[in-house]
Amino acid sequence: MVPVTIYLLVILAQALAGPCIPNKADVILVYCYPRTIITKIPECPYGWEVNQLALGGICYNGIHDSGYYQFTIPDLSPKNKSYCGTQSEFKNPVYHFYNSIVSNDTSVIVKSQPVNYSFTCTYNANYLVNQAAFDQRVATVHVKNGSSGSFESQLSLNFYSNAKFSSIKEAPFVVETSEIGSDIFAGVEAKGLSDRFKVVLNNCWATPSSEYFYQIHWPLITKGCATDNSILVHENGKTSRATFQFNAFRFQNIPKLSKVWLHCETHVCDS
Repeated sequence: MVPVTIYLLVILAQALAGPCIPNKADVILVYCYPRTIITKIPECPYGWEVNQLALGGICYNGIHDSGYYQFTIPDLSPKNKSYCGTQSEFKNPVYHFYNSIVSNDTSVIVKSQPVNYSFTCTYNANYLVNQAAFDQRVATVHVKNGSSGSFESQLSLNFYSNAKFSSIKEAPFVVETSEIGSDIFAGVEAKGLSDRFKVVLNNCWATPSSEYFYQIHWPLITKGCATDNSILVHENGKTSRATFQFNAFRFQNIPKLSKVWLHCETHVCDS
């Protein structure tokens, strides 16, 4: 008899709780992360319970979260296999992801005002990453940080120990004068993004300064292609990592600028 008593108490508690207190919720909070989108609306919008609201009109996956109903798109999954009605569109150079949270009551009559909370997340497809490549004495890593609604925070420009690109070369590292002409292995890698996106190198170049458009520079990759036979592009636009190699060198007659900086203009491509 104990289980029956507990069951009756639960039903009684639910009956006493009653419907939620209607809230005139005219706002929606949207958090655009590199792989995930999270949306929140104030609890009980116009009298709707969380189990009466559907993401994309399909998925009743809302949860209570500190005074809000929270809905999550856990992965910006491949196109044509959208999560809960999420739609995507590319208008160069920006990706747009659309969805909505709508009321959906199957009862005979509706006593609450219908709601439709539409939201969009946009992500720029083009980014510029840079890194102090090497120095006759020491090299220092400089990687830009991104922000919500950007893929940039997931992109990094790395150096590797060999042509297998399996081991990242720790910084700082030294290129001695005797090693000028030796192979340098580099790549731009995206981590934490959906598998639908591939990294593409548009242009890569080296300068003796951290400034992207310093007047003295050496082009390595232009429009996705190596600029001479000493540069080898291994992968580009096929996976979440684009890799290439070139020969170590030095800029001449620049005594106050000993570092060599590598810059890569990249974009994220929808597969």
